[in-house]
Amino acid sequence: MINQTKAEVSYITPENKPWFKNWPNEVPKTLIYPQVPLFEVLNQTVQSYPKNVAISYLGREITYEELGLLSDQFASALVSLGVKKGDCVAIFLPNVPQFIIAYYGILKAGAVLTAVSPLHREREVEHQLADSEAQTIVALDSLFPVVEVVWQKTKLTHAIVTSIDEYAKTPAQKQSLQKKPNVSSFQDFLKTGTQKPKVTVDPAEDLAALQYTGGTTGTPKAAMLTHKNLISNAVSFANWIKGTESDNFLAALPMFHIYGMTTSLNVPIVLASKMVLIPKFDPAKVLETIQQHKVTVYCGSPTMYSILLANPALSKYDLTSIRVCISGASPLPPQVQKKFMEITGGLLAEGYGLTEASPVTHCSPVDKTMKTVRVGSIGLPIPGTDAKIVDAETGTKTLAAGETGELAVTGPQVMKGYWRRPDETALVLRDGWLLTGDIARMDEKGYFYITDRKKDLIKYKDYSVYPREIEDVLYEHPAVKLCVVIGKPESAVGEIPKAFVVLKDGMAVSEQELVAFVNGKVAPYKAIRELELHKELPLSSAGKVLRRSLRDEEINPRSHNL
Repeated sequence: MINQTKAEVSYITPENKPWFKNWPNEVPKTLIYPQVPLFEVLNQTVQSYPKNVAISYLGREITYEELGLLSDQFASALVSLGVKKGDCVAIFLPNVPQFIIAYYGILKAGAVLTAVSPLHREREVEHQLADSEAQTIVALDSLFPVVEVVWQKTKLTHAIVTSIDEYAKTPAQKQSLQKKPNVSSFQDFLKTGTQKPKVTVDPAEDLAALQYTGGTTGTPKAAMLTHKNLISNAVSFANWIKGTESDNFLAALPMFHIYGMTTSLNVPIVLASKMVLIPKFDPAKVLETIQQHKVTVYCGSPTMYSILLANPALSKYDLTSIRVCISGASPLPPQVQKKFMEITGGLLAEGYGLTEASPVTHCSPVDKTMKTVRVGSIGLPIPGTDAKIVDAETGTKTLAAGETGELAVTGPQVMKGYWRRPDETALVLRDGWLLTGDIARMDEKGYFYITDRKKDLIKYKDYSVYPREIEDVLYEHPAVKLCVVIGKPESAVGEIPKAFVVLKDGMAVSEQELVAFVNGKVAPYKAIRELELHKELPLSSAGKVLRRSLRDEEINPRSHNL
């Protein structure tokens, strides 16, 4: 664990917090957060565990000592290029070693990073680059044509281009990069550094990342995350999962997404653990990797776990090395949780977070000595985090245990605000509390339950219908692989619940049968009025079904193939 010098204590002072009475063993209630820049996490791990394997990728292993040197070289090259403290540098890469090298190199140079999803198209890339005012970008060669299209519409002045197998044990034959103005290959760029960075970083005030969010509900906006935000969340989560340097982390979540960035990148570096990188989620590759590398920690999404369970070859793999898995990004179906734990023998704990909180705020205890796993609960606030339920209308009244309202959180991981959007910041940050936009309740023992997204609530006549409740029933059907429920506008009643379902391979069931299955288990006002079977559903980079995209399609239908 990172040295605890020059640190501050962060804890929740009121002793009437009910979750402290059900606190997991060996997890401290009080944590010491280092008051250092995020890159010092890597520096201290390099100093203490230089020979530990940091990255395993396509047959090659990179030690922490090597990672430290490579990120130093990248930082030096950025400074020689003219990058100054506070400048923004974009990363347009999947999970490859170059992402990690560039990530920590940018921070060491005193710059601010913004991670761009490789799934983004020209319009989305242009918006993020222009809004963040990034002048330098690190991009995969196959993605560089997108950069070229938008270059003139942004403030870009330089690009560093790399390939997916550049750090593989046996890279493909290197193809020379076509000479273009202000474009460098990754390896050539590393050699250009002549100046060692000399920057002073204030962890509490200086930004580490502009992390974009909100793309499914409107124009994406950047959460301003400081070094303190990111380091405190990594330290808290590392303690919560009781991580050690012996853990092997499967990095299948995209690191450009805040969930993967914290739990699969920064947390392993805090612990001096190994990261096994998966550039693109492939169920067969994931199962093979868990077995080969004896993966102990895997953070994923419900969609990922559902797809793994549905794989016909699942029984051929030994997954018993898994100690703990965390599910986030969207609600975890109870049937998926139970089945995955039966197969692995490990714990699959549901957690919760959001980009604006770096992201983790809650997680179910990772403790086998506790008698029961509360299926359907996002767990307790992690160390250093306080939470409450407030009325959804005004956000000013704190509700009692058992009452349903909007979840509000506070802690050292909460963002400074939205980049250049003071009005939107004021809507969600109030007196240090972040209004999450999620409808939730807390039971008398301090466990929290997400009822639904505030914006996704279906209003059928005068009734409130929560999509998750219907989705959980759908997942009880043995043929259902993935599903999502939306509110479809209907003038006579407001909205009607409509379901979109993907069946497991080889399974057959009619739309009418699924409707009858669900409607026989819910109140009449919650009944599904429409259901469509699809071969696939639109997913975000974190494996979250894009509910808003499907709803928008219902409002403004156009030709499409799902």
